[in-house]
Amino acid sequence: MDDATRLPNNATAPEPEPIRFYGTTWVDRSGGYLLRRAGLTLAAFAAAAAGAIVLRLSYEGLAIADVGRVVNIAVVVAFAICNSIAFTRTWTGFTRRPDGPHDSGDRSQHSIRLIGFIGVLLAYGIRSLVEAPGEKLRREEYEQAVQQYERRRSTRTGNPAARRKPKRRA
Repeated sequence: MDDATRLPNNATAPEPEPIRFYGTTWVDRSGGYLLRRAGLTLAAFAAAAAGAIVLRLSYEGLAIADVGRVVNIAVVVAFAICNSIAFTRTWTGFTRRPDGPHDSGDRSQHSIRLIGFIGVLLAYGIRSLVEAPGEKLRREEYEQAVQQYERRRSTRTGNPAARRKPKRRA
């Protein structure tokens, strides 16, 4: 039998799930965790600002091309909707695991997140002000796994077959 199919009492201690850009340093906040978090926060906000400038230039390109008011409004509304959806999905992804196919961030959501990249960057930057994005969720899961592991380890000590049987009184 491999480790995955063994009984729970033979399980190894749980290991924390790594977070992108942080690895497992979020557990004890070591290895330049705070500096990395500050740098990624600034990078996310800088990238969002650069993206906003690019979108502004593209909007001005539409205005120069004189495509019409309806197209200009449609582009602005589409970007606003995609940014708000991308922000919301990214933000909730930091606090809970996906429930179904609509929340999983699969290929159907890829285009919305790509168009609403500013919303994704803002969600990442704002969350990084408080913690590593996804840290709270992973910390809760890790602490729960450690508690379950400790509970399993403490309920059985030693080999039960080797225990002495109580002597019977005559």
